[in-house]
Parts: sequence; C-alpha cells; structure tokens
Amino acid sequence: MTDQGQGQPHVLYVAWGFPPARTGGVHRALATANAFAADGWRVSVITAPREVFRDVTGSDEELESLLDQRVTVIRVPFDWPAQGTDLHAWPLTRVLAPRLWSKIRVRRDLRAFPEVGYGPWRHRIEAAALDLHARVPIDLVVATTNPQVSVTPGVRLAAEHRVPHVVDFRDAWTFHTYSGSRRLSGQSQAGRWEARAIGTAAEVWFVNEPLRRWHAATYPDAAARMHVVMNGYDRDLPPPLPFADRPPQADGAPAALIVGYLGTLTPVVPLRELVEGWQHAVAAAHPELDGARAVLRGYLGYYATPDPALAALVDAAAPSGMRYAGPASKTEVAQVYAGFDVLLLALGGGEYVTSGKVFEYASTGLPIVSVLSPGNAAAEVLAGYPRWHPAVDLSPAAITTALVTAARDARAADSAARAAKAQDAARAFRRDVQLAPRIAALRKLVGAPAGQVTR
Repeated sequence: MTDQGQGQPHVLYVAWGFPPARTGGVHRALATANAFAADGWRVSVITAPREVFRDVTGSDEELESLLDQRVTVIRVPFDWPAQGTDLHAWPLTRVLAPRLWSKIRVRRDLRAFPEVGYGPWRHRIEAAALDLHARVPIDLVVATTNPQVSVTPGVRLAAEHRVPHVVDFRDAWTFHTYSGSRRLSGQSQAGRWEARAIGTAAEVWFVNEPLRRWHAATYPDAAARMHVVMNGYDRDLPPPLPFADRPPQADGAPAALIVGYLGTLTPVVPLRELVEGWQHAVAAAHPELDGARAVLRGYLGYYATPDPALAALVDAAAPSGMRYAGPASKTEVAQVYAGFDVLLLALGGGEYVTSGKVFEYASTGLPIVSVLSPGNAAAEVLAGYPRWHPAVDLSPAAITTALVTAARDARAADSAARAAKAQDAARAFRRDVQLAPRIAALRKLVGAPAGQVTR
C-alpha cells in the first residue's frame, strides 16, 4: 500500500461512460466509484469529457449530483469524428469521398487498439494513468469495459509497475451475449488483448453466472479469479402507493391503473411484441384492465435523438392508451415508479443477458410483467420475486394473460403487504451488497487494513 501509511489505498477507476453520461452501465460505474469511496478508498476516475455525452449519446446532468464528493474525476479528451454532424467541421476527404474517409479512419482507430471509434483513446488514458501514478501512487486499477479500451491502463500499470488490476466485464468482448456464440476468435487482435487482460488481472467480474461460466471454460487458468458481481439496484425506494389508495383523476373519474416501463428501449428489446400484446389486452376488454394506461419512460434508442422506427411503434399504439413520456433523470426514478401500479420489463437476449433494470424493478415491490426473449437471464433473478407475472412466450395472448394477472395483483386488498414482502425479497440485490465482498477482498489484496466505512 502506497498512501503514506494513512490506511487509505488509492484506486483508479476507468470508465468511458460515467456521469453525466446516460450510456449503458453508467449506474454500475457510479455505484462502484461511490462504494470504494464509502469504504474509505481514495478514488480517481478516468472518463470521457462531458461534451461527448451531451452532444452524442445524451446526458443526464443531474446524475453527477449523486457522485460522492470525495471522488476525483479526470476527463481525458476523446475524439469521435464518425459521430460528428457539423458538416463545416468535416475534412474535405470526408465530404467528397465519405467511404474512403471511413476506411482510413477505421484503419487509424485499429492501429492503436482493436476497437473502432475508441482505439485512439488508449494512448491518452494510459498517459493519464501513468501521470497520476507518478503524482499519487495507485494501489489498484478497476476498469469497466464496453468500450474495451478501458482495460489498457490497468494492463500497462500491472506490466510496468506491478499494480494489480481488475476487469469488470459489464458486457462481453469476444463473446456475443445475444447469440451465445463467439464473435471474434482467440487468435484475433481483440482475442489476444482479451486473453492478456484476463490473464494479468487480479480479479475478473461478470454480471451473471452464465457469463462467468463461459469465460471460466475459455480461460481455465483464470477461473479461480473470476467472480459474479450482479448489477443490483442503488437504494431502497419508498413503498408503492396501493392502487386502491390512489386519488381520482383530475376530472373526478376513478384512478386509472398505470402500467409503466422505465429504461432504454433499443432495437434488441421486443418492443413490437410488447405493443401488440398491450393492444390485444386492451381489445379483449378484461375488467382488470378497464381504463388502464401504459406509459413508457426512457430513451428510444442508443442516442439522444429518438430512433424513428421505435417511436413509430409506440405512436401507433396511442389509440389503445399507450404513450411515450420521454426520458427520466436518475434523480427522478423514485417519482416515476411512484406513478406506476404495474411494471413492464421487456428485454432481448438469452441466458447471458441480465439487464440492470430488473434489480431496480424488483426493489419497487410492484407487480412485474416480464416480456423476455426465451432463456433470458433476468428470469433467474425474478424467480424468487413474489409479484412476478411472466409472459410464457412473446405472443399477444401470453402477454395479455400476464398483464391481467398483474393488474389483479395490483388491485388486491392486501397490495401493501404484498409490496413489503416483495421489497424484502429484493434487498439482497442492492449494489452495495453485491460490491461489498469484492471490495473487502481487494483491500486485503493491496495490504490495506479494514477501512472506516462512511456512508
């Protein structure tokens, strides 16, 4: 341990997507940095500039307010020409020969690191990490991947300064989580980099057991250093207001049952099936769904501008009482859930895909209707949740059945007691609970005595 014997180890956390980003995994990154700070570590974070998120991926400015004030954020310049939309800033080659420009740009990206768009960032973040280590010696590097270039500072500090590093595979690299097959060979440049990162890591984290198991079989020498750190949820939410206690609508009509979705809707989500299922349920005129409405919150697509195809799907369902109500800040999450009576969970992918949203959903105590691609790993998480109402397949009839049983659950006289039981069942999925054993093990690894946990 290198912090002048004061018992405060120094961890460098590398995460391209970090507040105010609204990219996938940003909440895991925020929670990880906060958890190390709460455990008494000195925390430095290397990430991309705010402008990258504001201009391209979309940002949640209020998310930064949730970051522990003891965390030092180092924003390393990041160029993303392929996403640039200002034609005045385009080089002449791109204007006159866009395909040629793209080929040249990809070749330049891959020269530094095998990841299009992100490769050149390698040299900048490695330089930033080495500079930081020279000024304030680093005891541990933790990198969360996707983009994968985030692993490079840890690999380099391990090689040159024997600093232990951890790779947090929030996603997978050479393995395709949706198809369940390898997408890049072990002999490819990316495959060799993956093997190097895993082979030199003190620990390797995965979000579910199927992913850990696949990587353990692929890299058996590192299997003992592989651990599952599920996504979890950030904090306990207030108990939901039972539907029976909801005030009437503004026009005096009885309260409408609100079925809600909160999260990013991407092309891999079975949105079309969800919409068709909702329309089928409304048309069937079940009394449990009389007057019910569906509200979708979050981003439509990967970027700040809504995906036109996804927006068209939702707009077409407006006559059935479904509407898109826009994105929600992380600071609004509790308020958004407080306005729902039933939650919709729609996820694509199979046994290797676990969305972080499933844990947050479970923390609400509300009835959950799941619309999942077959074999999705989220089903394992929800198996012990007492208010889970899964659609047995993606057919409109199956989704209708799940919606009706969930609506009946929400309207039950003992809804408050059911919610309390469900929240108790979900408490094991809190992020701090998931992270605590790994942070304790890493304290021991760097030779730091148990810290004073400060929350």
